[in-house]
Amino acid sequence: MQLIRGLHNTQPYLSGCALTIGNFDGVHLGHQAILRHLRQKANELNLPMAVMLFEPQPREYFMGDKAPARLMRLRDKLHYLAQAGVDVVIVAKFDRTFADLPAEQFIEDWLVRKLNVKFLSIGDDFKFGAKRLGNFAMLQQAGKQFGFEVEDSRTFCLDELRISSTAIREALAKDDLQHAQNLLGKPYRIFGRVIHGNKLGRTIGFPTANVRLHRQVNPVKGVYAVKVRLKSGEIFDGVANMGKRPTINGTIQLLEVHLFDFSQNIYGQMVEVEFCHKIRDEIKFPSFEALKAQIEQDVKTAKAFFAKSNYIEI
Repeated sequence: MQLIRGLHNTQPYLSGCALTIGNFDGVHLGHQAILRHLRQKANELNLPMAVMLFEPQPREYFMGDKAPARLMRLRDKLHYLAQAGVDVVIVAKFDRTFADLPAEQFIEDWLVRKLNVKFLSIGDDFKFGAKRLGNFAMLQQAGKQFGFEVEDSRTFCLDELRISSTAIREALAKDDLQHAQNLLGKPYRIFGRVIHGNKLGRTIGFPTANVRLHRQVNPVKGVYAVKVRLKSGEIFDGVANMGKRPTINGTIQLLEVHLFDFSQNIYGQMVEVEFCHKIRDEIKFPSFEALKAQIEQDVKTAKAFFAKSNYIEI
C-alpha cells in the first residue's frame, strides 16, 4: 500500500483513481462495507483504490482538547486499510491553510489535477472547503464538468442503528464492549510500543508493560481483562489499567498491562492490546498495600473471566 503524506506540489500524483474521503476512525463495519464496494468499483474500472484521510482529524483541529476521543491513531488505521485492500492512502494535513481552502479549489487542485479522480464515493452529508460550503451537490456538478462519477456512500445500519464512530465511542463509554465489537466488526484494540515506566508495579509483585499511547483522550478508562499479542505472534492473557494512576498522583494517561505467567523482555516492541471485559473503574487507594490487594483481586477476576467465557478473539 502506497502512503502519500500531503499533496504539496502541483504535479499529478496518480494517473486516475477510485477515491473515498473520510476520517475512517475505527475502520468499523460501515467503513468496511464502503471499502468493499470501492474495491469492487476500482477493479471494474481498472483503477487504484485510494482513501483520503485528514491529520489531525478536523474536529481535533477545531476543538483541540475538547475533541472526541479517537478510536484509532493513524498507524492503526493504516494497518486496517491495508487489510481492506486499499492501494493508496493520502494523508492530508488539516491546518489553517487547508481549512481556508475554497471548496472549488479543493475540487480542481486536489481531486482533479493531483489525484485525477475518476470515481468518488462520498457521503451525501459530506461538507468541505472554507466555511464548509462544499457539499455533495457541488461534487456531482463538478463530476459532470471534469468527467468523474460521484456516488453516495450510503450509511450502513446494524439492527436499525446507524454504524458510526460516535456510536462506538458511546458504547465504550458505557463499558458495553460487546456492542462496540458488533459495530466495529472486531474487538476494541489498541496498538502501541512498550516503553520504560517507573517500575512501581514490580515492587508490589505485579510488573507491567507500559504501552505508549500518543494521546491524552482515550475512549476507554479503568481496569480490564485483556489479551495481548506480541510481535512474535504469541498471545497472553492479562489485566490492564487505562488511566492516570491516582494512587501515585499521576497526571498523564497510561496503559499499563500485567501479563499472566510472563517473563520476557519486550521493551521497544509493538504490541496489540485487546479489551475483553471491564472489571472496574480506576480509583485512588489509601496505600500501596490496598492497591496491591485490589490488583490481586483484579487478577483473579480476569482469570475467572477467561476460564468461564472461553474467550478466543485476537
